[in-house]
Amino acid sequence: MAALIPRIEQLSSRVVRVLGCNPGPMTLQGTNTYLVGTGRRRVLIDTGEPSVPEYISNLKEALQQNDTSIQQILVTHWHHDHVGGVPDIFTHIHKDLEVSKLPRCPPQPEGIGDEKNKYTYLKDGDVIKTEGATLRVLFTPGHTDDHMALYLEEEKAVFSGDCILGEGTAVFEDLHDYMLSLHTLLDVKADLIYPGHGPVVLNACSKIQEYITHRGAREQQILDVLRANATDAFSPSTLVKLVYKDTPEHLHRAAEISLLHHLKKLLKEGKVLLVGDLEEKKWKSKL
Repeated sequence: MAALIPRIEQLSSRVVRVLGCNPGPMTLQGTNTYLVGTGRRRVLIDTGEPSVPEYISNLKEALQQNDTSIQQILVTHWHHDHVGGVPDIFTHIHKDLEVSKLPRCPPQPEGIGDEKNKYTYLKDGDVIKTEGATLRVLFTPGHTDDHMALYLEEEKAVFSGDCILGEGTAVFEDLHDYMLSLHTLLDVKADLIYPGHGPVVLNACSKIQEYITHRGAREQQILDVLRANATDAFSPSTLVKLVYKDTPEHLHRAAEISLLHHLKKLLKEGKVLLVGDLEEKKWKSKL
């Protein structure tokens, strides 16, 4: 088990982590939010969940300890454990703050809290500056369609949101996009990762490669089964028993969701076919 994450911790000369105080199966010890910079006004990355008074109290304390205020808020993606705290920050800390993120893809209406306030939209490659820190936007879809990571130039570090976690592996909406995003992060050649959940990752490239290898190994298992039975087509429920044969049967329903993500990625890449009627779609090798 990972070491206990303090509610407030100075991680470097320009990064303070404030824990979101929202522990759970998906959030681990809670959402990591970060104050970035060295000056009297700093950037806040992510905001935790709505209605968590302990988080707002901790954020106020961190601001006071560092004799600073919030310059603007950047949110890595639309999930409520990253954007949810914005209205509480408006109410209890500062009401006139710019909140920026990448747009949903395809575009759809978004609002903050009661939707009276709107996001300012960023794009891949944009640079956000504050005293002591330069952040570059990296479009990293897959976990969500609007996900971004932020590269901190002064430290060769990445704020990875939910693309890379400090422990375990991440979930995703689109595996094809997610794998491309992992390679985007690998290409940055960062030294460390400040993740959206879990402890700081010190060997950034090794961790990213670990994620890529893990998914690649599962994909190869799927292709091996389909190619060994090239004339056959399989329903997901049948295929999961062959691919996840070492996984306890009571976990097969969850494994089937992961399997379908892999199959959809392979379909995009032209490596598998989807056959059958509306009643039951089946999968087979195209190669």
